[in-house]
Amino acid sequence: MSESDKNVKTKALWRVILSRELKAYFTSPIAYIVCALFLIFSGFLFFSTFFLSGRAELRGFFQTLPMVFSFFIPALTMRVFSEENRSGSMETLVTLPVTDMDIVVGKYLASFISSVVLLVPTLFYVLACCIFGKPDAGPLIGGYLGAIFLASSFSAIGVFASSVTKNQILAFFIGFALCIALSLINMFGVLLPGPIVSFTTFISASSHFDSVARGIIDTRDILYFVSVTALFFVLTVRSVRESRRG
Repeated sequence: MSESDKNVKTKALWRVILSRELKAYFTSPIAYIVCALFLIFSGFLFFSTFFLSGRAELRGFFQTLPMVFSFFIPALTMRVFSEENRSGSMETLVTLPVTDMDIVVGKYLASFISSVVLLVPTLFYVLACCIFGKPDAGPLIGGYLGAIFLASSFSAIGVFASSVTKNQILAFFIGFALCIALSLINMFGVLLPGPIVSFTTFISASSHFDSVARGIIDTRDILYFVSVTALFFVLTVRSVRESRRG
């Protein structure tokens, strides 16, 4: 087999896993329940500002998005590996001619796409703002761009959490704990010494997200989200490799 044939085969393998995972997501009730609950919660955050405060803006929605994603993205990703580990189908998957990278790429991309899908219905909030007000385009574009980066990082965390346990509930709580810690750590900065404050701000997902959501595109913020995604992606590959050896 030529090198080009091997490359085509490798690409096809992760695409098959991606397609399989997306079908599993959108044919299971969990995905629709999570989406519905996300829309109910995010709709409350938006319309409480829209009607009670009389402001046609998405600032309140974006301010709480890191905490909201901390709950809903781990709920989407908790079954990615843990269910297969529990049922034994993971053992079948690893015996196929696929690499650890193929498995993780396919499952991560499916999780990321499913997380971004959560944001699609919220575009109606943007439409409502444009109809009843004149929102600044910069924060809107920045908010959704930041949300995509945030979904990328939290999806990687959720997939990693699912790879280390056979229990879906435990996978959810591990993913939730990691995501909420990154979302809230900067809030405790006032209680910490000065040098530590700068460190907590640096590792805080909320701080970097807020910067992008204001319409300020800083390479340091982008590098942060790429680094978090890459870190947990690599940890997931190592976890899958260890389980494969075991």
